[in-house]
Amino acid sequence: MALITNTQESYYNQSQSFTGNGTLVEFSLSVNYFPTIPTSKAQIQIFVDGQEIDSANYNYPKTGTSNVLQFVSNGDNAAVLESSGAPKNNLKLKVVEAIATEKYGNYRYISLNDLISNYMVAFVGDEKIINRVKKSDLLFHAKRGLQEFSYDISRVEKIQEIELGPSLSIPMPQDYINYVRISSVDDAGVEHILYPANFTSKPSQSILQDSDYNYMFDTDGSLLTTSSITDERFNEFDITKLTSDGKDSSITYDADNNAETLIAPGGRYGLNPETSQENGFFIIDEANGKISFSSDVAGQIITLKYISDGLGTDDEMKIHKLAEDAMYKYITHGVASAKANMPEYIINRFRKEKRAAMRNAKLRLSNIKLGELTQVMRGKSKFIKH
Repeated sequence: MALITNTQESYYNQSQSFTGNGTLVEFSLSVNYFPTIPTSKAQIQIFVDGQEIDSANYNYPKTGTSNVLQFVSNGDNAAVLESSGAPKNNLKLKVVEAIATEKYGNYRYISLNDLISNYMVAFVGDEKIINRVKKSDLLFHAKRGLQEFSYDISRVEKIQEIELGPSLSIPMPQDYINYVRISSVDDAGVEHILYPANFTSKPSQSILQDSDYNYMFDTDGSLLTTSSITDERFNEFDITKLTSDGKDSSITYDADNNAETLIAPGGRYGLNPETSQENGFFIIDEANGKISFSSDVAGQIITLKYISDGLGTDDEMKIHKLAEDAMYKYITHGVASAKANMPEYIINRFRKEKRAAMRNAKLRLSNIKLGELTQVMRGKSKFIKH
């Protein structure tokens, strides 16, 4: 049986078609034709013989179902509908997603459920690598593998676009693991990379003290805290005193003691990335799950590119087909390692196979294009023989 079951029309238009027979009034929508099955009447449009049907002529979803379209008698659209509401014989019925999510390319992936089912068929049973294992154990190792692959191999990277408000901070995304790049966007839509401010930090706790600098406590003995002075000073700091375009005359060195100005720290021995540009800075508050920015970024559009662990939603729990074999090897090693009395040489064999498969998957998904690499090297004035 072929893996692609929907037509090219349904893939590109995100729609599903049926043919009326004059009596049939119920039609089931399939996930093969939509990124996600529509859940309400407002999410679909119905066309019969090219004529859009008023929503009063059908119910969706039919009561007690989640994906059944039901036509009802209403007296309208008599040219294409029978008195019972059914589309007339041999007329084409087309269900279109009203607000298409335009989610393409899913063929590249295999779902977690399909991967577990395939593993049970190919690897579990008499005279196979694993003679017996619970499906829940396979699911645990598969999810753990999905996390590891997301960090280093398949790199589930997402990009959020946020307008930075006067608070100069944004919350970490719900499925945030680590950032890849944080940038500001100019009027032309071009990103300018922001760098972490290594010269300051974001205190997770600012302790309240009395006039003698003693810590103050609540009635239950807990430390009293207050707003961070470090934050206030950083937010009010004139960023132009810290960065420059390199042409400012204040970038000088004291000939007597080799001192350097604040505007170019590290200038004697090499540039510091965070102070050798004018784009701005950010600080990550790990304890409170926030990312704060320097005052010159206020009001700008920020793009946050970050790594997810791939377990955020059901739709995300899928594996790229270029890494499918590596996932099978990962699960096999995990299951074998957890079994009692499994010979060590068998576990070592599975470990070697897992590492080799993961290395191959990483190379496949690195997506290095020789032609593009050659052009980059040409731009670096390197002579390439080809």
